[in-house]
Amino acid sequence: MIVESPNKVKNISNYLGPGYVVEASVGHIRDLPQPSQLPEDMKKGPFGKFAVDVEHGFEPYYVVDSDKKKKVSELKRALKDADELILATDRDREGEAIAWHLVQALEPRIPYRRMVFGEITREAIQQAVQELRDIDDRLVDAQETRRILDRLYGYELSPVLWRKVRAGLSAGRVQSVATRLCVERERERMAFVAAGYADITGTFQPEGDSAFSAKLSQVEGRRVASGRDFHDDGTLKTQNVAHLDVAAAEAIVAGLQDAQFAVRGVEEKPYTRRPAAPFITSTLQQEASRKLRLNARQTMRTAQGLYERGYITYMRTDSIQLSAQALAAARSQARELYGPEYVPDSPRNYTSKAKNAQEGHEAIRPAGENFRTPAQVSGELRGDEFRLYDLIWKRTVASQMHDARGTTATVRLGATTADGRDVEFSASGTIITFRGFLAAYEEGRDATRDDEGSGDDDRRLPQVAAGDRLTARDLAADGHETTPPARYTEASLIKTLEEKGIGRPSTFQSIISTIVDRGYVWYKGSALVPSWLAFAVTRLLEEHFPKLVDYDFTAEMENDLDAISRGEAERVDWLTRFYFGADGPANGSAPAAPDASGPAGGAAAELDGIKGLADDLGAIDAREISTVPIGEGIVLRVGRYGPYLEGPDAETGELLKASVPEDVAPDEMTVAKARELLTSQSDGDRVLGQDPASGRTVVARVGRYGPYVTELIEDEPAPEPAAEGAPKKRTAKKAAKAKPRTGSLFKDMSVETVTLEQALQLLSLPRVVGADPESGDEITAQNGRYGPYLKKGTDSRSLENEDQLLTITLPEALAIYAQPKTRRGAVAKPPLKELGPDPESGQPIVVKDGRFGPYATDGTTNATLRKDDDPETLTLERAAELLAEKRAKGPVKKTAKKAAAKRTTPAKKTAAKKTAAKKTAAAAES
Repeated sequence: MIVESPNKVKNISNYLGPGYVVEASVGHIRDLPQPSQLPEDMKKGPFGKFAVDVEHGFEPYYVVDSDKKKKVSELKRALKDADELILATDRDREGEAIAWHLVQALEPRIPYRRMVFGEITREAIQQAVQELRDIDDRLVDAQETRRILDRLYGYELSPVLWRKVRAGLSAGRVQSVATRLCVERERERMAFVAAGYADITGTFQPEGDSAFSAKLSQVEGRRVASGRDFHDDGTLKTQNVAHLDVAAAEAIVAGLQDAQFAVRGVEEKPYTRRPAAPFITSTLQQEASRKLRLNARQTMRTAQGLYERGYITYMRTDSIQLSAQALAAARSQARELYGPEYVPDSPRNYTSKAKNAQEGHEAIRPAGENFRTPAQVSGELRGDEFRLYDLIWKRTVASQMHDARGTTATVRLGATTADGRDVEFSASGTIITFRGFLAAYEEGRDATRDDEGSGDDDRRLPQVAAGDRLTARDLAADGHETTPPARYTEASLIKTLEEKGIGRPSTFQSIISTIVDRGYVWYKGSALVPSWLAFAVTRLLEEHFPKLVDYDFTAEMENDLDAISRGEAERVDWLTRFYFGADGPANGSAPAAPDASGPAGGAAAELDGIKGLADDLGAIDAREISTVPIGEGIVLRVGRYGPYLEGPDAETGELLKASVPEDVAPDEMTVAKARELLTSQSDGDRVLGQDPASGRTVVARVGRYGPYVTELIEDEPAPEPAAEGAPKKRTAKKAAKAKPRTGSLFKDMSVETVTLEQALQLLSLPRVVGADPESGDEITAQNGRYGPYLKKGTDSRSLENEDQLLTITLPEALAIYAQPKTRRGAVAKPPLKELGPDPESGQPIVVKDGRFGPYATDGTTNATLRKDDDPETLTLERAAELLAEKRAKGPVKKTAKKAAAKRTTPAKKTAAKKTAAKKTAAAAES
């Protein structure tokens, strides 16, 4: 049996018992290579541009990933003694595709079947073994179409960005749309004009009852304007309201000092609130963001761990349905914990709004036929895992409980001012008479404006009736300003993407991670702030390729992929129309484009093909695209090394330039702020002193690319003339002028406060830390474009902060190099377990989760755990034994790279799949 994650192997092996060998593929094993990685004989052929032959049925050329060749060899060896292959990868499209790729790479000569399960429990696994099926070629087609679509989209559009905005940028079918959403929200904030308004609050005391607060609601029969009555440009939406400023409000307060207040009416109506549906992927990410402060990546990583360890069901799903056993379990626990009166007579069933809510088949819930309560798992789960399980458990149980019921009351009270104006105050409150599902769980809410929270607390109002007299006190006028629309958070962006039908449950996390990692948005607290680079990219796409970032068009593409997964559309037909347009390929070698009215049309029928987007870019003015007017002749430009301002000096008219600090959000870039930056960054050098070693003057200054320190080098004096009559000497060529040393300021430094000592330290970079005792390679600490890092030969490792550039020691550097290398932006995982000091090295031994499974390390030596070693029960003695064995073997000798893979044609797909067989690169070891 092959599963995806090594973390599933132990539990599933235990549930299946003897006779089964469970191995992990560790995710995907094959993918489309970069065109530069193709064999030389293919680079000029039909696969050369995309690794996809667009002229002949969009046939992809797959290769086994370089880091998976060893895994494929291991799986092939395991198959030799097997009599059946069970493919138990995840139950979504990606999992189905991984299963198909495994068959193509392993070429099994024994029967193979597909197995799916929604949870890793004994009952679920044993039942799934009895319900094996064939690979679903429709799901494989849908995943393959998406992969090819993204390759065509990115490779046709990204070169446009390279040539017109900045080299190295990328465009993506969904990432560009998500970036546009963030940019549009920031544009709204930049164009926003605050409007002032005032209101009046007071405390009112009925005779013999408790006091309550109320707010002015009407003046002379006209409703008092509040923040929601203003457009974002500061104008009123309607003139039929009373717009009070602070002076007018204070005049009303003064006129009510001796006024007699009385209740004018009390309105009551029933209050009912239904519980939210069980979690799907998007709602789990939203609630975890609101309540647990976890981002989408953290949420999915934590949920993955809970699923693999058998605590929850599969976490990538857009179905809100619960199985019959889950309904029974939730109702039983609600009845047991809260009482039978909290559980309705029949189960609650929820209907999904998603058109294709079927990939996961069930909502995210606690695993098993009988749920474990948070109290029961508190000894097994810690930190984020426990908090997320608690959230999922509460939401699932609450979904099967009664509605919350109560009464909402509104009290109107009024008086007449000294100058004869009629005013009316109002107060509302809700009295919950039966908490229902609220006893277990309440869903969070997102703010839509910057000053909004999750809503007002419920409050109880006194029992009053029309005509009752009230005593007023603490009447006060308060001035307010309207606030701009709130920036997107991860939760609100996921919600918007879902509402617009953009992306699918399994992609929301990667969408946000991609736009953050590529510098299109950055975090300010929990808000997603678009960068100036995102403004330039979005403007280019909106003005020249509007359909590709159109929300409805992107959603329609998702629907088309769903149609392919249901067998309602054909992969080749759809890709032909998307890439070549309505007329199909010019040479006619590919299948003719289908009729736009047919099921294969969809979004592809609305686009006249993306082929050759970068062929004619003369109409795109790169300078104009990357320019944002600020005002008063000042513009912001997105340059090669970042955004900078350009504008005339207010007094002399001299053209000034200034870099834009990274922490200045676009909506904060006002004319005043721009003037401040232009002025502060053009005041000249700040002299710090002289370098004692060289005698050169060291200054701090601000350049186009940020603040830095440098040394001033004066011209060397001319040599003295030779004595008259002396023989002429051959003179050397004129020496090149010495280049001054420079060093960028650290993020916590400024030109105004940096000292000479700090400057000399910056000028000393890069710093030699020492030499690797094994290889002899020199290790240096350097500051680069992506932050501080260590470099040893061609091997670079990131540092946590800039201060380490000046303080890191050789042992600390060697410890960093002893750890497995992570990709840029990856977050180092915390140790799974800390065991104690190693008897030989004296260094602490910890157990970590690595790329190829758990391993023990003392910071210098790493030893992979054996199959029988459980990370949770591993002892110090066993870990020390593994490390001693690894040291005894000595360093692994590097072998020469294997010969380039040969191109072969894999076995045909299962009979149900009608498309052409995929090309593969055979692994060298096969």
